[in-house]
Amino acid sequence: MRQRLSSVSTSRARMGARTLAIAVLAALAVLGLTAGSALAMKAPKTVWLCKPGMMNDPCNSPLEATIETAKGEVTVEKAKKAMHPSIDCFYVYPTVSEQKTVNANLEIEPSETQIAVDQASRFSQDCRVFAPMYRQLTLAAINSGPVTLQDQLIAYSGVLEAFMEYLHKFNHGRPFVLLGHSQGSLLLKQLIKEQIDPNPALLHQLVSAVLLGGNVLVPEGKLVGGDFQNVPVCQAADQTHCVIAYSSFSKEPPEDSFFGRENSPLLSAGVVNTGKEVVCVNPTLLAQTGGSGALLPYASTTPFPGEFGKLIEAPKAPTPWAASVGQYTAQCHHENGASWLQINPVPGTVFTEFVQEVLGPQWGLHLVDVNIALGNLVKTVAIQSAAFGFDG
Repeated sequence: MRQRLSSVSTSRARMGARTLAIAVLAALAVLGLTAGSALAMKAPKTVWLCKPGMMNDPCNSPLEATIETAKGEVTVEKAKKAMHPSIDCFYVYPTVSEQKTVNANLEIEPSETQIAVDQASRFSQDCRVFAPMYRQLTLAAINSGPVTLQDQLIAYSGVLEAFMEYLHKFNHGRPFVLLGHSQGSLLLKQLIKEQIDPNPALLHQLVSAVLLGGNVLVPEGKLVGGDFQNVPVCQAADQTHCVIAYSSFSKEPPEDSFFGRENSPLLSAGVVNTGKEVVCVNPTLLAQTGGSGALLPYASTTPFPGEFGKLIEAPKAPTPWAASVGQYTAQCHHENGASWLQINPVPGTVFTEFVQEVLGPQWGLHLVDVNIALGNLVKTVAIQSAAFGFDG
C-alpha cells in the first residue's frame, strides 16, 4: 500500500507530535469523572455523525478496495454492507478538530467525516454504526494552555448523553460493540467504568469494546481488574463481553513512551509500580497464544483534511480503499515493563510505509493503530457477532 509516510518532513512530524501529545494528555483528565457531574453540564441534543438511515452517512460509504500483495499482484475486493445486522457499533472518534476553541462545537466538519470513513465505515459489514459528534478537546486550543475540569466534563458529557440517547431511542435491547481510538478510547473507558461495568444488563449486551491507543490496564498477569472489574481481556476471536486493546509499535517502546507502559508520562503522569500492565490483544489471532499473525491493513484513498493529512499521505488506487495482504505481521510483546503490538514487514516486502514512526518513538505507530489491522478487526467483530448469537 503506497502510503508515503516517509515523505513527511521531520519538522512537521515534530510539530504534529507536540500538538497531538497535549491533546491526548488533556483528554486523559476526564478519568475519574462521575455520571452525575457530566450530566449536570446538560449537553445539547446529540448531533449524529453516523446513524442508520441518515443522509450522507460517512459510516455508510463505499467499501470497494484495491488489494495489493507483497509480490505486487492486484485484485479488487467488493465488500458488502450487512443488510440486516444483528448488532450495533457505537464509535467515538479520536482528536481531529482544529477549531480554535477549547471544546469543538457540534458542526460536522471534513475531519470528522473523513475519520469516520477511515476508522468506522468498514464495520458496516458487521453492524449498524452509530457515531455521535461530541465537543471534544481540540488540538489548537489545548496546545495554547491548560484545560479546566469544566472543559473536560463538556467533552465527556457529550459522549455520555449520546450513548444514553442511543440506548433509549435506537438500541431496543440489541447487542453492541464500542469502538474508539485515542481520545475516543479514553472517553469510552470512562463510559464503561461508569455505565457498563457495574450494570449486569448492559454487560450482557456488550459484545466487545475495541479500545485502541488508550492504555487499558489490568493487574500484571491477570485478565480482569485494573480499569474494569467485570470486562475481561478478550482471549479468543469468538469470546464476547470482553475488551480488545493494543498500541502498535515498530520496536520496543522507549522508557518515556506515551503508550504501552503503565508509567506513561502522558497517561499516568509517570506513576510507577502500580502493579498493572497495558493490555495487548493481537487482532490477527483466533486465540491469544502469544504467536504472530498476518495483518490486513486498509486505508481510504481520500486524502485526510488539515494537519493530519500532511502527516500521512493517502494511498493511490482507483477504488475508495487500498489494502495490503501478506505484507505485515503482528505479535504482542511483553518485555522490560512494556506491552505492545509489534508490527513487522514480511521479509522481502518493499512496501514498509505503515511502519514509519512519523511522530517519533514515544508515539510509535499511534496514527495507524486502527488502519494497520482494520481488516482483522472487522473480521473479529463478525466472529463475535456470530458467537453472541449462541451465548447471548
